[in-house]
Amino acid sequence: MNILEAIIAEKRIEVELRKKQVPLENLRLSALYDRPGFSLIEFLQSDSHTGIIAEFKRKSPSKGIINDKANVVDVTRAYADHGASALSVLTDHSFFGGSIEDLIAARVNNLPILRKDFIIDEYQLEEARAMGSDAILLIAACLNPDEVRKLAKAAQELGLEVLLELHDEAELGHVCEFTPIVGINNRNLKTFSVDIERSLAMASRLPEGTIKVAESGIDNVSNIKIFREHGFHGFLIGEHFMKAPDPGKAFADFVADLNNMK
Repeated sequence: MNILEAIIAEKRIEVELRKKQVPLENLRLSALYDRPGFSLIEFLQSDSHTGIIAEFKRKSPSKGIINDKANVVDVTRAYADHGASALSVLTDHSFFGGSIEDLIAARVNNLPILRKDFIIDEYQLEEARAMGSDAILLIAACLNPDEVRKLAKAAQELGLEVLLELHDEAELGHVCEFTPIVGINNRNLKTFSVDIERSLAMASRLPEGTIKVAESGIDNVSNIKIFREHGFHGFLIGEHFMKAPDPGKAFADFVADLNNMK
């Protein structure tokens, strides 16, 4: 069993347990459930932002502990103050050290928030609404095309935008009319090795009009310049900032370098 298979196996158990602990009707009573959302698409295309989806992540299966000292409110406020287009917050606890509480805490920011987790069940979409998410991640590597379409359609009906993550060309068939934002992960989710050329090679294969997001392995502003030249609107970056002693400062310095490059 590879890392991804282990994560999904545990996620299925976790979701079934949460369904028993917090019924749907309770989720729908959340004060955040009916809040007006922010559009990830609009913010990624806005000239007043950087295009960066800045991530709050405590650890990962491949790197172990990345930063278990940072405060989610302090870090995400710094991201927002220095031009992030959106925030990504990990809510998987077992493998990434995240929590639903982290995302709720980050909701103090007036930016779109992406729930970063392994979504396999429509219950998790309702959870996303209840915790104040604006968008959710669907990972093609752990869903078949029919499952992606079903979950993406259900997300849209709940007012959630979808970032569909691909990591090889065999997954291009997962793209559908309910997945206008497509992220290409430079990291192979089965081996966790990074190949930054992946996004560039696949970009031309996506449908016209797709909002393209480059994910993982972006650690300098020259990467963003190349991605922009290939039609990318978004850049999901987390580890590069989170591994710094002060992630907010690391983000601010990165954006300053990005602005100086223009």
